[in-house]
Amino acid sequence: MVEFTHMGEMIEFKSNGGTATGYLATPANPNGGALVVVQEWWGLVPHIKDLCDRFAAEGYYALAPDLYGGKAASEPDEAGKFMMALEVSKFSKDLSGAADAVMAAAGSDKCGAVGFCMGGGLALVLAAQRPDAVTAVAPFYGVIAWPEAAPDYSGMTAAVQGHYAEFDDFMPPESSKALGVHLRELGKSADIYVYDGTHHAFFNDTRPEVYDAEASSTAWNRLLPFFAEHVAK
Repeated sequence: MVEFTHMGEMIEFKSNGGTATGYLATPANPNGGALVVVQEWWGLVPHIKDLCDRFAAEGYYALAPDLYGGKAASEPDEAGKFMMALEVSKFSKDLSGAADAVMAAAGSDKCGAVGFCMGGGLALVLAAQRPDAVTAVAPFYGVIAWPEAAPDYSGMTAAVQGHYAEFDDFMPPESSKALGVHLRELGKSADIYVYDGTHHAFFNDTRPEVYDAEASSTAWNRLLPFFAEHVAK
């Protein structure tokens, strides 16, 4: 498991008339880029903060909104309950607010979005709802669990780089590949990668039962040039 010393802090930001909180990692050597990092169904756990720190080490301001309001799950049943209790109107506001907050921190008028599991689907939701801001989105085995939140991709301007597992009951390869076809039919830039022999959450190095170091390294080495092209100044 990879260990990081957290370099960020919890912040409060505006969320369409209300407020929300999130973990903001600030780069020592900024590249001008801003990223919204969206949690798995477990919550804003150390793994997500670690990822924000990794992006900050690459020069990005990285903000992970706390969609569960401080709660975190350790068991799948609990995580599923937390996920299904989310209200579409609330998480849409919090994601949009996070985009505005991280762009302000970076002094940029654009941002990228990356998310994992539930967060991968929500990163796509954010990209669809904020075409004015999100220029690149990278869903990792993204799942959209709320039918009413299914994005209308027609107005999305973001380039898409998707990372999916071969063995994934939540988002099997036929579904992820179909997403890529649909996006390209709409004229979007979309590259969908399916990693052979991997399982759902293969990028999560805190879960040794599914973590795949080789696939994770390959995905990371694809992701950084993608964000460098579309997000960094």
